[in-house]
Amino acid sequence: MEGGWDLGSKITKEEEQRKNREYQKMANKLKPRRPILRNFLVAFLVGGLICMFGQLVLNLFIGQGMSAEDASGPMLAIMIFLGAFLTGLGIYDDLGKFAGAGSAVPITGFANSMVSPSLEFKREGYILGLGARMFTVAGPVIAYGSIAAILIALLSLVFK
Repeated sequence: MEGGWDLGSKITKEEEQRKNREYQKMANKLKPRRPILRNFLVAFLVGGLICMFGQLVLNLFIGQGMSAEDASGPMLAIMIFLGAFLTGLGIYDDLGKFAGAGSAVPITGFANSMVSPSLEFKREGYILGLGARMFTVAGPVIAYGSIAAILIALLSLVFK
């Protein structure tokens, strides 16, 4: 006895490994199955609907006489605005829980990733909260995209 505690016999490494394996088997039996096919279909359908809406907006601008190249800018601005607006209303987060990558991959998901941290930290103030936290998720994406664009531009100059 040490300090009033009976430490008992020490567990051997083999016993510990056996107990860990037994526990892992039991945990795997009780773990709920992920609905992979359902998740795939929902992501595909929701992502497709978002992209279909973007194509509809693009076609509306083209129908007004704009070229496809000129219409892509306003269409992206509208999609980004809608993603940010729906995030502010709390709708896009619910859509993200339901659709997963189907709502994260289109450009509306990028708008969501910019607005969500801003809303979360708004109470810390406009500068240190909203302004500083806006880029916590999207910052690495923007940095990687900028670096990749510079490298591709340099490579295109070298190999012309």
